[in-house]
Amino acid sequence: MGFAVLLYATYSQWTYVSAPQTNYVEPEPREQRVETTAESDNDVLGLSDTLPSIENRSISQETSSPTVRTEKLENNVIQLYINPSRGADIVGAKLTKYHPSKQQQETPVELLTLDPDAYHYFQTGVLSLENENEANHTQPFRRLSGPTQRDGKTSVKYIWQQGDIEVIKTYSLSENSYAISLEQEVINYSSQGYSFVPYVQLVKRNAEVDRSMFDVETYSFDGGIVYDGDSYEKIYPDDLKKNPYNQTHNAGWAANIKHHFLVAFVPPTGEAYKYEATHTEADRLNKISAISLETRSVSSGQSETATTTLFIGPKLQKQLRSTRDGLERSVDYGKLSFLASPLFWLLENIFEYVGNWGLSIILVTLLIKIIFFRLTESSGKSMARMRELQPRLKAIQDRYENDKQAQSKAMMDLYQKENVNPMAGCLPMLIQIPFFIAFYWVLLESVEIRQAPFFLWLNDLSSRDPYFVLPILMGLGMWFQQKLNPAPPDPTQAKVMTILPIMFTGLFAWFPSGLVLYWLTNSLLSIAQQWRINKRIETAKPGAK
Repeated sequence: MGFAVLLYATYSQWTYVSAPQTNYVEPEPREQRVETTAESDNDVLGLSDTLPSIENRSISQETSSPTVRTEKLENNVIQLYINPSRGADIVGAKLTKYHPSKQQQETPVELLTLDPDAYHYFQTGVLSLENENEANHTQPFRRLSGPTQRDGKTSVKYIWQQGDIEVIKTYSLSENSYAISLEQEVINYSSQGYSFVPYVQLVKRNAEVDRSMFDVETYSFDGGIVYDGDSYEKIYPDDLKKNPYNQTHNAGWAANIKHHFLVAFVPPTGEAYKYEATHTEADRLNKISAISLETRSVSSGQSETATTTLFIGPKLQKQLRSTRDGLERSVDYGKLSFLASPLFWLLENIFEYVGNWGLSIILVTLLIKIIFFRLTESSGKSMARMRELQPRLKAIQDRYENDKQAQSKAMMDLYQKENVNPMAGCLPMLIQIPFFIAFYWVLLESVEIRQAPFFLWLNDLSSRDPYFVLPILMGLGMWFQQKLNPAPPDPTQAKVMTILPIMFTGLFAWFPSGLVLYWLTNSLLSIAQQWRINKRIETAKPGAK
């Protein structure tokens, strides 16, 4: 079963392509040209086809490259770059508390960028239902005020004016938060009514990269997801080429996720939004959009505000839950989320007391062992009884070396006589496997453990042990554990088992040290338990001292 898990992990690595980190150079306010295509920058995924009332309209197209001038909005954990000359949209984002590695402490992780080879940014705006007088993502804005600080929030306002219609975009950031509030206020100074719908879109060009056999990040899904209020669906480019995504949700959200991080837009609950996603293979372009299906009407001299939330940052589950129930599901624990989520809750709460993620891993592994103590004790007793029978089994194999049928019958007679079930040790182990795999994904996917220190030379539990001490100790532990258990009766199986510690040591040498620490702790606890069981059985023998 362990070997099957390794095969699955290896297959996942070789069949998955991840997008790399790109270095976004912080720009000073200046004029520059960005090479983009009209399709990637100006289309809102055919939003003109979404609402019947605007089905004969289309979003304005620009044939020339847009002028970009970025302005900064920041708090103590994130820096945002807004382009007022084009929709006043967020086109850059850097996380000041997170870095690509321990060796790159001066370089923040970048989630949004205008890099022509691998760009990723938001497009937001409003669509008019009466005319083309609308503040969509192609329109120029100007800064109205800010950044200003009030009640723990930093805000900036941008305004678009055309005729008697004004649209004011307000971005607000709270301290220590990666959630951004976006308000789009439409003010009608005309003598007639004005109707509109808000929309938001994520545009991403995937970079072409080489796959790495030992890059842990390639285990994780890197792409788009759409949440419908109950569960999310992963958006695979190959599927989108055949069947573009097109669904309506009342409590949904959408995001581009990657290992440890996400960029999401979260419309208000209780309001119907049309979600669309497409992929263009020629330019590796992914788009996910959401447009409101509820028309907002603004009477003469009145205003109306549409609000949505953007989240750009690490998958910190407390922040995700506080932003929207269900957003924490973007932490991709796979099919075993129902087990992984409570395991993470346990790990997180233990960390609150001990203040060290390495100690938390050890203590959670110990608790798992305690929970399954009775099951593993039953398995251990069976293995100990089998170990006692090894000399007699070996004698049967030698006696009937050329008669496999007689050999099998003689071995079964011995099992019945001694009241030993050779399969009794398997079921308890099989029951534990889902819990161990779930904990494996918790350690792999939880950003809270990313670059967390342990002790001594282990200053990053999310990367490999630089001196390979833990993998070697783990391999020795597996070897010693085998010595406490009976060898398989089949010689070929016995040889395979002797090779497994070497194979696991070589594979785990490149795994995050937090995962190796978990496996080593589990092996040491298993050794202690089996040693205790063997001693008890030996002591219980007639004539034993």
